[in-house]
Amino acid sequence: MHLLIDMGNTRLKWALLDQNTITNSTAIANQDLSLAYLRQQWHALPAPEAMLIACVSQPALLQKVITAATELWPGLTVIKATAQADAYGVQNAYIHPEKLGVDRWLAMLAVRHYYPSAACIADCGTAITIDVLDQHGKHQGGMISPGLRLMKQALALGTEALDFYDSPAVTGLAAHTEAAIISGTLTAATGLITLVLSQQANTPLIMTGGDAAVIARHLSVHAIIDPDLVLRGLAVLALKQ
Repeated sequence: MHLLIDMGNTRLKWALLDQNTITNSTAIANQDLSLAYLRQQWHALPAPEAMLIACVSQPALLQKVITAATELWPGLTVIKATAQADAYGVQNAYIHPEKLGVDRWLAMLAVRHYYPSAACIADCGTAITIDVLDQHGKHQGGMISPGLRLMKQALALGTEALDFYDSPAVTGLAAHTEAAIISGTLTAATGLITLVLSQQANTPLIMTGGDAAVIARHLSVHAIIDPDLVLRGLAVLALKQ
């Protein structure tokens, strides 16, 4: 058994990999993460063979996770994933491969392993990242833009506070400011994905991240939504160890 940890900008997800199957997928907001929570979640688990971590979060949170795990299981092997130039069927397009976000790298590994074809991968979280793989696993490059919440926060900076966070997700021309912000940010996200897809003939769209479902509902194309794509990438690493 392996313990898989996906540490994003706003939340941590963890799961178990047991006999090639991912189970117990659980998420918690970074602001709520504590040693007590991790101990409570993990104390009854059998000792894992290794813990594999994808981290784009703060070093202090990473250390908290490592501390909790190694206190529970002394001698635990901890593997911190990093992007590579060419591995497991994926060729990284970056001139400096290590500069590619590890979450994007792992999402590509997962797609190559579980959805072996050309693909457009959209991770819709704190940021929206888009990466394209060709049918041979060659990374064509990617794009990064603010996610829905970051776009809304940017509009709110220095202006009167607007209660748009709980407004329904709509697109189109709006008749009041809150709805206009929701529509504008959602249309920006869907427009970016649609533009990239228009440049990739007959390429499947695979989406992940906390906002994937809401954005997918407003796209005119079918999307495969895989909420555990980064965890699946860690599973690929574990299976190849």
